[in-house]
Amino acid sequence: MKFPPRLNAPLPLTADPWLSPYRGELEQRRLAVEQMRRRLTGGRMSLADFASGHEFFGLHRTADGWVFRERAPFATGIFLVGDATGWREDEAYRMQMIGDSGEWELHLAPDQLAHGQHYQLHVCWPGGGGVRLPSFARYVVQDATTGQFSAMVWEPPERYRFRHHSPAPAAPLIYEAHPGMAQEKRGVGSFAEFREQVLPRIVAAGYNTIQLMAVMSHPYYGSFGYHVANYFSIYGGFGTPDDFRELVDAAHGMGLRVIMDLVHSHSVRNEVEGIARFDGTRTLYFHHGSRGEHAAWDSLCFDYGKPEVLHFLLSNCRFWLEEYHIDGFRFDGVTSMVYRHHGLGRCFTSYEDYFDSSVDGDALTYLTLANELVHTLRPDAVTVAEDVSGMPGMASPAAEGGCGFDYRLAMGISDMWFRLFDRPDEDWDLGYLYHEVTAQRADERTIGYVECHDQAIVGGQTAIFRLAGAAMYDGMHRDSGNDAVDRAVALHKMIRLATAAACGNGYLNFMGNEFGHPEWIDFPREGNQWTYDYARRQWSLADDPALRYSQLAAFDREMLGLLRNDADFYDRAPQLVRRDDPAKVLIFERDSFLFVFNFHPVNSVSGYAFEALPGIYDAVFNSDEPRFGGFGRIAPEQCYRTMPCRYAENEPFREMLRLYLPCRTVQVLRRRPPQPLMLQ
Repeated sequence: MKFPPRLNAPLPLTADPWLSPYRGELEQRRLAVEQMRRRLTGGRMSLADFASGHEFFGLHRTADGWVFRERAPFATGIFLVGDATGWREDEAYRMQMIGDSGEWELHLAPDQLAHGQHYQLHVCWPGGGGVRLPSFARYVVQDATTGQFSAMVWEPPERYRFRHHSPAPAAPLIYEAHPGMAQEKRGVGSFAEFREQVLPRIVAAGYNTIQLMAVMSHPYYGSFGYHVANYFSIYGGFGTPDDFRELVDAAHGMGLRVIMDLVHSHSVRNEVEGIARFDGTRTLYFHHGSRGEHAAWDSLCFDYGKPEVLHFLLSNCRFWLEEYHIDGFRFDGVTSMVYRHHGLGRCFTSYEDYFDSSVDGDALTYLTLANELVHTLRPDAVTVAEDVSGMPGMASPAAEGGCGFDYRLAMGISDMWFRLFDRPDEDWDLGYLYHEVTAQRADERTIGYVECHDQAIVGGQTAIFRLAGAAMYDGMHRDSGNDAVDRAVALHKMIRLATAAACGNGYLNFMGNEFGHPEWIDFPREGNQWTYDYARRQWSLADDPALRYSQLAAFDREMLGLLRNDADFYDRAPQLVRRDDPAKVLIFERDSFLFVFNFHPVNSVSGYAFEALPGIYDAVFNSDEPRFGGFGRIAPEQCYRTMPCRYAENEPFREMLRLYLPCRTVQVLRRRPPQPLMLQ
């Protein structure tokens, strides 16, 4: 299934006049993709056929037993050791090299391995050797007592069978979630608990897409899942492969699409658990020397120019799509991938920054091929780029020299809001605000958000915490009458609607932030006495009608329902209607909706007049409803008719609306379709 046609298809990348001096570089990028594709496929197979390493490497059950294969060119010997061998090297489990290709193979009888057994590899190389986990391991687990990691044979007699198809694609309203910290209990949540307890909440909240973090196997829980070690394994701390299949299947059955964080930007340094120095050399997958080091993340950087690395990573894309029926990916750390400086300390103020010698052309080529592969295998799949640099073409077609992502995250929007939080809201610059939420490239789709997980990680604060401060601890009761909380609740609603309504072509929220989850995120560590107090979600706060969290949750739910029920909403671009800086009034239209904001902290305005298309407008939504934590100053379900008015005595008459605008509120009007003339 393809995306529904868009009425305002974006301009091609080459329509950007600022890119004219760089047309040659864009063409070189396109040619580099074609050359690498030919190099990988040899013109004898499709890219999808090439990206099938997971079907060859790793452990597989066969008609007459088992076959296990690895790529380890520098190795001189490999043993499979584990439960089946008493954790000793056994000649019957010694792998044999296949020719001089650097590939190793082992055939075993049916009774030499069994479902549920643990295993590792003993890899020998000139001058040494070590314990390793298979690079294509399908299931990696950690022993609760020893902390040792091992692969597990996962071949149950009956594998899980998917029952539901993926829902049809729509403008993504994304709920970013971490399965382990999605539970209220103090501990690590499971895939099963997420399926049973959290999926229904996401559906009820009105989101249509889940973005799952930390799915890929990682040795350190506190890394948020971004120090990946085993690329073909789910994180064993959350459950089994079938548990994850059941979660995805259940989400599909509830009408939710499922995308996951794909971390191909770097890899954990761990050697036993990961793929670092897998065969005794670091350059099997990673760059040599300092280019292979990501000092800020304490990790290793892939060499995207090596066909073997692209074989591994492209196969990984195909694996998750086919094995778990994932509906797409958020590619993590794209900025780090496409610049040799990883974007650290750079402001990206000139187009020259996108085409200088710091750009890693091999990484751009890989990302373009990955998007081609994903959309060939699943035309309905969604790919999202996490790129803070704003590189042109990230979400533009490959034929134009772009990378082919469906969306890019509008990461600057969050930065803008948090900069504004440092100022009194009477000093907020509405021109800056509106420019930032609407300044997306015409050739790309974008997804806006106020905050994702990044803002809440220890050392940061959520939006509600920044707005309310310490008053969150004693002022969130409905009857508290706390001025700081009143301000925070009002602005929390306004900034979310401004972002969801004006920014790009989709919206994202991190779990719990829709109801103003308090405090930060901090995983158990020595510095916090290994507590899980801050690595969970306190859903009971939103369930308590005596607290204002429930009011914020209700607002978020109604906001999404308003946008979701207009199928064409994100196919239209927002248009500024009026910006009145002294009054702190901002009005814009999108599709048939008018969004009217009064950001002033104290001044309410009666009979505020502004120009609008002639017709009748129905009031469909406002943030001041008591059920949303407002003060009920706007009568609901009113209708308004434009009337001829003028801004000043010497100006011409215009069709205008007049509204009462209470301070710190937003209200939404919808224009009725014009009635056809009736001929007598």
